[in-house]
Amino acid sequence: MSPPTTDPRRGWLVAGTVVLVVMLVVSGIAPHERLTWLLEVFPILVVVPLLWATHARFPLTTLLYVLVFVHALVLMLGGAYTYARVPIGFEVADLLGLDRNPYDKLGHFMQGFVPAVAAREILVRGAHVTGRRMLVFLVLCVVLAVSACYELLEWAAALGLGADADSFLGTQGDPWDTQSDMFLALIGGIAALALLTRRHDRHLARLP
Repeated sequence: MSPPTTDPRRGWLVAGTVVLVVMLVVSGIAPHERLTWLLEVFPILVVVPLLWATHARFPLTTLLYVLVFVHALVLMLGGAYTYARVPIGFEVADLLGLDRNPYDKLGHFMQGFVPAVAAREILVRGAHVTGRRMLVFLVLCVVLAVSACYELLEWAAALGLGADADSFLGTQGDPWDTQSDMFLALIGGIAALALLTRRHDRHLARLP
């Protein structure tokens, strides 16, 4: 058996991880609410070590690494300000005439956009499905499953923390917030498949 090939992207991955850690620390220096910040960035604390732990035997495409990096930035910004108080969200609300800060909807869009590419990568590389239509269907099922699990976690936080979880939930008085969150995740998944499928296939072909 031949020894594993060193990933030529390793230097870039290390640099990206260092930048991510620095920005994570900065976001946590003086967040609006410490508990909300911790809850929002918790996925980063889980996913980044997991990606490094599995990198040697299952390196991801460069495209997926970049998307994970961008998603982490979205989470950190939302954690630092809380989603209802992110400044750029107020600017978008004024521009579009909205009555609430829409930054949390960007977060849920990304919650569908990035997992769609991740699910597609796992399904394609593992040859778990061959038909392209079935691949699209299963990827979107995974996206909705991830979104539903996150909404269940928000529900658990609401039960366990009470009023302390209000900023984490980010409903801003919207009784249909859960449904619109899942819808935005679905839209994100569809957008990822529509915009990135061909590019993702090229990245898969270039894996080290």
